Amino acid sequence: MANIRIGILGYGNLGRGVELACRANDDMELVAVFTRRDPASVVTLTGVESRHVDELPDFVDKIDVLVLGGGSATDLPEQTPAYAKLFNVVDSFDTHARIPEHFANVDAAAREAGKVAVISVGWDPGMFSVARVYANAILPQGADYTFWGRGVSQGHSDAIRRIPGVVDARQYTVPVPEALEAVRAGENPSLTTRQKHTRECFVAIEEGADAAAIERAIVEMPNYFADYDTTVTFVSAEELARDHAGLPHGGSVIRTGATGLEGQNKHVIEFKLDLDSNPEFTGSVLAACARAAYRMAQAGQTGCKTIFDIAPAMLSPLSPEELRAHML
Repeated sequence: MANIRIGILGYGNLGRGVELACRANDDMELVAVFTRRDPASVVTLTGVESRHVDELPDFVDKIDVLVLGGGSATDLPEQTPAYAKLFNVVDSFDTHARIPEHFANVDAAAREAGKVAVISVGWDPGMFSVARVYANAILPQGADYTFWGRGVSQGHSDAIRRIPGVVDARQYTVPVPEALEAVRAGENPSLTTRQKHTRECFVAIEEGADAAAIERAIVEMPNYFADYDTTVTFVSAEELARDHAGLPHGGSVIRTGATGLEGQNKHVIEFKLDLDSNPEFTGSVLAACARAAYRMAQAGQTGCKTIFDIAPAMLSPLSPEELRAHML
């Protein structure tokens, strides 16, 4: 069987993660990386060629699935429906509140073109979403909890970098240990935002900048830090680059529930991720979903899909016989 021909649109951290995932899967062939930058300035990790985004229409018959590595704020709402008119596509759109709207836009484009589009796959939404569905189906009487971290929040880090006087920053989201343990113990606590997570900020600032004003701007920032207990540690740019260069993340989805006539038997389901590299793990999920998108397209399906529409066997390179023999 011929390999699945993959294209990547966008060559940031996520695009590189998809590139490495394609290299790790024997049934995939990475055709090219497409960028809005000058392709001559983009040197890929594996030596695959770089092309300008304007060349994508020339690859309609050369790519089976296009993986979109752009951001959810401005890139994917436009790119996913646009390229679903040309290719089977996969994206990691992660603005939870706007997923229904994004789904509708992409579904219309993909159905009209006879393509398959898989949206909002990664680890949350994505793997965590599957964990929630399974746990709720198994324990219909219960409570859901999601804890993120300890890990780097790229969006919150960027928000700090936009404050005048800041050179660079990393922000870590950290679960409150007491809250996490109470949930794991089946206590079903009612937790506020502040009680679930704290935020740790490591910030390098310009010489002569007002550190007190910058710290105040961080901890009082609405929608980012104001609702959390936030600590700010000022470090040199060199220390930040040395000690905070990675992009780790992870977290846990937990459902607590009960069974029995009186609900006397308590149960806890937990799905946990501990990731050295958020973008490389997310890229690996995107690659697996690209395989599923290709298989669904081969079967004649069209339209927009989410992780809920993909059977586990569709994600795996193993045959049904191999899955039954070794995974069941």
